[in-house]
Amino acid sequence: MQLSERSLPTFLSELGAKVPVPGGGGGAALAAALGAALGKMAAEYSKGKKAFAGQEKEQEALLQTCSRLSREFLALVDVDAAQFAPLARAYALPSDTEQEQEEKARIIEEATKGAAQAPRQLLALGLEGMQTVHRLLPLSTKMMLSDVGCAAALLLGGMEAGWLNVLVNAAALQDRALAQTWCEEGRSQLEEGRRLARELLLVVEQRLKK
Repeated sequence: MQLSERSLPTFLSELGAKVPVPGGGGGAALAAALGAALGKMAAEYSKGKKAFAGQEKEQEALLQTCSRLSREFLALVDVDAAQFAPLARAYALPSDTEQEQEEKARIIEEATKGAAQAPRQLLALGLEGMQTVHRLLPLSTKMMLSDVGCAAALLLGGMEAGWLNVLVNAAALQDRALAQTWCEEGRSQLEEGRRLARELLLVVEQRLKK
């Protein structure tokens, strides 16, 4: 059974256990999936309200995007686990001889490239999710404002955690040019996600205080 198919109590138990997966990558993806799902809920409740007459197509489009992103984030829980497994095996390889050390280093390098793919994808999808809930905010009823804010907070949490996983893989990479590319790309995505989250949460707080 895939990690994403397990019950929440089982997943949390395994997340807290002394096992390689799920770990930070899976937890990050789950947080982002929850954020996207909350965005979808806010869109569902706000769709069709008189205050948003004529904007139903936009609301539906945002709803569908949140639904797709939630599924893709959840799938990343399994992708992250599958991509980390070869790296865990690589570090366990023997390194007694010079030949074994060279072969181990080569395998670790390739496995590190694989392990970085899920968190890098998480950052890209996380930014798309943040842009989506940012557009959703003015199309949400006041009753849904806190949920849109929670969606942004969870998406940002997933992005922050995903960024740390990019960093740890980049630090282990021998190809420093590739590592720099990963970091520049990820930092740009995270900074934009942070900016959008700050804007959204400020608006939510101000509107809830009225």
